[in-house]
Amino acid sequence: MAIIEWKTFLIPYEQAVEELKVKFRSIRREYRRKNEYSPIEFVTGRVKEISSMLEKANKFDIPLDRIEYEMEDIAGIRVMCQFVDDIEKVVNLMRQRTDMQIIYEKDYITDVKTSGYRSYHVIIRYPVNMADGRKDILAEFQIRTLAMNFWATIEHSLNYKYKHDIPQEIKYKLKSAADAAFQLDQMMLEIKDEIKDAQKLFEVKSNIISNIMDNIITLSSIGKSAESMRYQTQLNKLIEEGEVFELNNLLMATEKTLEMYK
Repeated sequence: MAIIEWKTFLIPYEQAVEELKVKFRSIRREYRRKNEYSPIEFVTGRVKEISSMLEKANKFDIPLDRIEYEMEDIAGIRVMCQFVDDIEKVVNLMRQRTDMQIIYEKDYITDVKTSGYRSYHVIIRYPVNMADGRKDILAEFQIRTLAMNFWATIEHSLNYKYKHDIPQEIKYKLKSAADAAFQLDQMMLEIKDEIKDAQKLFEVKSNIISNIMDNIITLSSIGKSAESMRYQTQLNKLIEEGEVFELNNLLMATEKTLEMYK
């Protein structure tokens, strides 16, 4: 393919990546808006570089006119989770969707690669509506924890440096690091409820503080500087160690003061 043909070829993959990122980020927002825990921590995506496609095609003897049918990861989406058991929840969400078709799944968490690589891969067929009609493309989802992703990113960099021939000593250390990362994931899973409670408390306090600040700014904007400064002083004392009920009391106080001046 000529350069201009490659650019045209990649258009539906670029569109698919953008659409899928939006859709899975929206799932996260939906959970948050309902004040529920989201199994999705964050989502990234990329379209494979032309050089990487050519290298892979050469390695696996894929003819250029067969790339779109045989190369499954031209469009790649990565979904990061906080905890190992969130991965299964994300996969189940994908299985229930009607806007994509799962071709197959690869579980590298149960069946760990010899390198120590852990991740859950889902290959999908995804329809993209182009200007000249529908185009079905293949895309790969990689669903993993933050610890798994950190390790995989390092391994990828080392593979690039050593051209997939990493020295044995570094391989051994990488494998040990992968096992340690998974052990960390298992330990975090054991205190998952405590972590979720702490995160929930942080979100609640952040929202209350934000609302108090809005009211303080409003008071200042209508010329009530004394009240604004008084509430700001009280808020400063509560931000670090104040309890939720104390922040709620301050919020209600600022709301009552605003009502007086309406």
